[in-house]
Amino acid sequence: MSSFELTIFDCDGVLVDSEIIAAKVESKLLTDAGYPISIEEMGERFAGMTWKNILLTIEKEIDIPLSASLIDKSEQLLDQKLAREVKAIEAVPFALARLKGPRCICSNSSAHRLDMMLTKVGLKESFAPHIYSAKDLGPDRVKPKPDIFLHAAQQFGVDPSKCVVVEDSVHGVHAARTAGMRVIGFTGASHTYPSHADQLTDAGAETVIARMNDLPAVIAAMESWAGVA
Repeated sequence: MSSFELTIFDCDGVLVDSEIIAAKVESKLLTDAGYPISIEEMGERFAGMTWKNILLTIEKEIDIPLSASLIDKSEQLLDQKLAREVKAIEAVPFALARLKGPRCICSNSSAHRLDMMLTKVGLKESFAPHIYSAKDLGPDRVKPKPDIFLHAAQQFGVDPSKCVVVEDSVHGVHAARTAGMRVIGFTGASHTYPSHADQLTDAGAETVIARMNDLPAVIAAMESWAGVA
């Protein structure tokens, strides 16, 4: 039996219900730019990816360059909407109060946006100063690359195999598994879709929960599981 020495949370779609807000903004911008896409498809295909990488992926798909101005436009619109509308995922304070040991956040969102969202919903003090943005490591080191998770483990002096990650996106699960960490999938945010849990499991999550209330008990149970290869 082994105990986890660090619990790592993604932020968007795990701690704050922000992915649905991003999907609404980004789907409208893409549709207006000539690439029709629904809010639901945005969540299913691109949750967890940076806006820049979403645009690059679509450009390769349609072989048409998208306006560079879309990057700045999305960031401005999304920051405005998040500042007004973002809310905490239900029962996050309940789960955090019952978890033992160190914890941190590893996100693809910018440090500025993380600070704004976590402050707004009252969760910043539950993690500060251990709030890590992959963008601070470099533009080519965001999830699905494992860099941000390995960075967090290094900050705490913890072996990656002793870390458990809570992730809502396939890209995030891939990043955590590549880092050698164990993963719990989460489908309790508003952007969830019918195949969400199956996709997280296929990506490498050992189990999937839809309620944050269940997290402490699941982590306790996982400490006695052998884990997946």
